[in-house]
Amino acid sequence: MTNGLRIEKQEPGPLHVNCQTEVEVKHGVGLHARPSVTFTRLAKSFPCSIEVAVNGSDVWLNGKSIIKIMNARIRKGSVLRIRADGILAEEAIRALKELIERNFDEEKKHGRTA
Repeated sequence: MTNGLRIEKQEPGPLHVNCQTEVEVKHGVGLHARPSVTFTRLAKSFPCSIEVAVNGSDVWLNGKSIIKIMNARIRKGSVLRIRADGILAEEAIRALKELIERNFDEEKKHGRTA
């Protein structure tokens, strides 16, 4: 599993990039309804395209679609590859990876460990 981001400049401008990272889901029940909503809301807050592949699959899902993310049945221990292309792609990837690593902030919201 890669801890860093892979960044490829697409155009001369500093804002348009293509990047990708991997992160393991450690949340107790994976991406059930609340974490999926949290993930897709954050993804939608960025102007770039965001896609997710699960456990080495070559099938890329729209990371901004709650239906696609929930239907992927992402469980604890799944490895997500997240890629983004466009303006603020690097920031989007970093924010989404950190969200997953923080277990979707559920401990703070609900006063329990996921």
